[in-house]
Amino acid sequence: MTEPLRTLRIEEGCISCNLCEDLAPRVFEVVAGGECRVRPGALEAVAADDELRAAVLEAAESCPVEVILVDED
Repeated sequence: MTEPLRTLRIEEGCISCNLCEDLAPRVFEVVAGGECRVRPGALEAVAADDELRAAVLEAAESCPVEVILVDED
């Protein structure tokens, strides 16, 4: 089991490109006509799944506007 992330959030400025939701749909949701949000229970889901954690980190690194904040410590 992976250590949970301390922080996972979306800052203001999301352009709703859907990249994060495509990479980790159990964690991110792009609301129709709105910005992305972190799904309820996402931190717990990431802690239980190494592949999901990797997808979240990839989404944060790949975000074109760099609004996905992840704190692993």
